Amino acid sequence: MSRKQLNPLRSLTDAERTYLLKIARATSAPALQVARAKALLAVAQGQSYTAAALAAGRRSGDAVAQLVSRFNQQGLAALTPKRGGAPALTYTPALRELVLTAARRKPEPATDGTATWSLTTLQQHLQANGGGLEQISTVTIWTILREAGFRWQLSRTWCATGTSKRKRKAGIVTVTDPHTEVKKN
Repeated sequence: MSRKQLNPLRSLTDAERTYLLKIARATSAPALQVARAKALLAVAQGQSYTAAALAAGRRSGDAVAQLVSRFNQQGLAALTPKRGGAPALTYTPALRELVLTAARRKPEPATDGTATWSLTTLQQHLQANGGGLEQISTVTIWTILREAGFRWQLSRTWCATGTSKRKRKAGIVTVTDPHTEVKKN
């Protein structure tokens, strides 16, 4: 005999039910979201937490109970996974923008000591200028640049993906390809 459900699922709205059905049938959605949607739909149909877990391809009825509790509080946002045990992000969007601004700026050989930015020279520049970036690592700089769409080129420079410089009658023009997506690794 199963225990009494301490926090039963609230009634679903039509929009929530439609969205859960869409996610539960999706083949391209993340597997975790599909399993969570299937579990919530099974509980909404009156199944126990253990039966709902089995219907979703999971083992733990306790995890379904926690999912139901989160769904009652957050709604459909409970389907998306939260950050795991990784340390909290320490660089705000403003500090990330400082890194990108420095990377976009062409270095001056006299003051910066280089003609092109490498991760190390960019790190030294950012640490010397302060602004909250005294402890920034090259891995963090690399991550910020990659997330912004920059790639390390064979010419030993960082370039924004999807842009190129073209020679025109009026001079050199930077052309951006609107169909290029920002690549994620």
